Amino acid sequence: MRPLDLDYMLGLVPVLLKYVPLTLAMASVAMVFALLLASLMAVVRVMRVPLLDGFTQIFISFFRGTPLLVQLFLFYYGLPQVFSFLTAINGVTAAIMGITLHFAAYMAESIRAAILGVDRSQWEAARSVGMTTAQMMRRIILPQAARIAAPTLVNYFVDIIKSTSLAFTLGVTELMGAAQKEAAGSFLYFEAFILVAVIYWVIVEALTVVQRQLEARLGKAVAR
Repeated sequence: MRPLDLDYMLGLVPVLLKYVPLTLAMASVAMVFALLLASLMAVVRVMRVPLLDGFTQIFISFFRGTPLLVQLFLFYYGLPQVFSFLTAINGVTAAIMGITLHFAAYMAESIRAAILGVDRSQWEAARSVGMTTAQMMRRIILPQAARIAAPTLVNYFVDIIKSTSLAFTLGVTELMGAAQKEAAGSFLYFEAFILVAVIYWVIVEALTVVQRQLEARLGKAVAR
């Protein structure tokens, strides 16, 4: 059994940490756009908007029914062959687009369930004071649904962070891509990959702490 090269691992730590901001930036941008798109699709599904509801169901079915890696390859390698204006798209943009659409499909169903979980008396109260559907959603329903869905959405953000590791398959040098390059140069694959696994683990554990605090705050708000 070969001993771990600890000196190599210690030297690799600052090299990999340089790519953590890019990983978190990609995940954050994808999360914001996925949340916006998912909220829109959830409202469309709850209100059963003609035509858009059917399109949304197909969208959700496709992006939940196909692997994320296939979707990333489709965006980066496939679509530019059909639509010439997409040839300028870079790996980072393609990765963000793919991750955004993939997780928006999952988040839409969670947000829809949260909207339907809001007490019906809230809907009736909003309508009784003459609110339009848009006003009711913006002022009454969505804020309460956000509180219900918040813990689940944090879990999706954790999954998004881990999914950014697939961006290296599009040539993006993010955390995983950097580890792959360093391992290929040194042939110390175990050291490089165990180190990148630990970095992801630390990031996710930090988010777990945030999630627990968020759930505790939401629990107090509900208890009032």
